Order: sequence, then structure tokens, then C-alpha cells
Amino acid sequence: MAERKLLFDKEVAARKIERIGLEIAERIGEEKSEIILLGIHKNGPAIAEKLAKVLRDNGQKVMVESITIDKQTCSNVSLTGANNYKDKKVIVVDDVSNSGRTLLYAIEPLLIHRPKRIQIAVLVQRMHNEFPVTPDYVGQSVATTKENHIEVEVRNGEVMGAFLL
Repeated sequence: MAERKLLFDKEVAARKIERIGLEIAERIGEEKSEIILLGIHKNGPAIAEKLAKVLRDNGQKVMVESITIDKQTCSNVSLTGANNYKDKKVIVVDDVSNSGRTLLYAIEPLLIHRPKRIQIAVLVQRMHNEFPVTPDYVGQSVATTKENHIEVEVRNGEVMGAFLL
């Protein structure tokens, strides 16, 4: 098993999520229309819930839903929740942006619903995009080799930290 190197711990993760939430609230400004945070299964929903709390504390109306996608084949994409994204602001939330493939496939089914805006928030961004997807909100960017892997550990809805493998 690869050696795990701590990138950041639970407390730093909480601060990064808080900062992303405040950045979203600031960019949205006085627009008080509903925001849908769409967390990509497995860790995205936990991060989306934390972001939702920050946004609600800042007066935003927020709904959290999830999207399930087979990250190996980028197939079997399914949205949970109301699926009413027309004219809504949707922010797709994931733990790590690697190549951009998962994010691209997560966005695809949203397009038929014609949301007002689609943005992306990730806790960790690797610098090896192979697809034209760049997150709008990033907790931390990490320069790695293609052989490296980043793992965000979530337990019981809490982000415990991020590790470089």
C-alpha cells in the first residue's frame, strides 16, 4: 500500500470549506435565488452539506442533492432529488478534481434541465486536467505527478483530511 502523506487535517479542511462557502456567497452577492449544491457521490455530498451550512448562515437559500457516477467508466450517471434545475444556480461539488473527466460527465445530464448557471467547487484540485473543466471554487491546488493520487477521507459526514498517496 502506498504511503499516505497528510496534505491537511480536519481543522484545515473545515477552514477551506468555510472559505469556499464564503467565496460562493460573495460571488453570488445580493442574488438570493435558490442555489442547488450537487455533491458527487461518495465524498461530495458531505462537503456540499458543510458548504450549505455556510451559505445558509450567510442568508442564502440552499438545497443539497447528489449525483452518483461510476468514476471508473464515467457511466451510470443518476441525479437524486427534485431534478428541477431550470433557471437555478447549480454548483457541482466534489472532493478532488483529477483529470476533469468525472466533473465533465457530472455536468452533462444537467444541461437538458437548462440551469441558469453551473459552477464547480472542489476541496482539492490536481494540476493534471485532461478535459476542459476548471473548478470555480478550490480549497487547495496541489501540483503532483500523474502517478500520485489524492484521497479525501470522510467519516460520518466529517472531512477528516486529505492525503497524497
